[in-house]
Amino acid sequence: MITEDRTWTIDEVAEFLQVPVGTLYQWRSRRIGPPGHRAGKHVRYLPEEVKAWLREQP
Repeated sequence: MITEDRTWTIDEVAEFLQVPVGTLYQWRSRRIGPPGHRAGKHVRYLPEEVKAWLREQP
């Protein structure tokens, strides 16, 4: 279940945006997707940043 009181995993962001996880990895490597943050060996996303990124898209 996706909640906004914690960071999101890449799987949760993929579910929210309705894109494959692979797409998020490609966007991350090209620096064109929502900003992700490293937490050790994991990537985490702040829900408010994902939503702000989405609002900015044409």
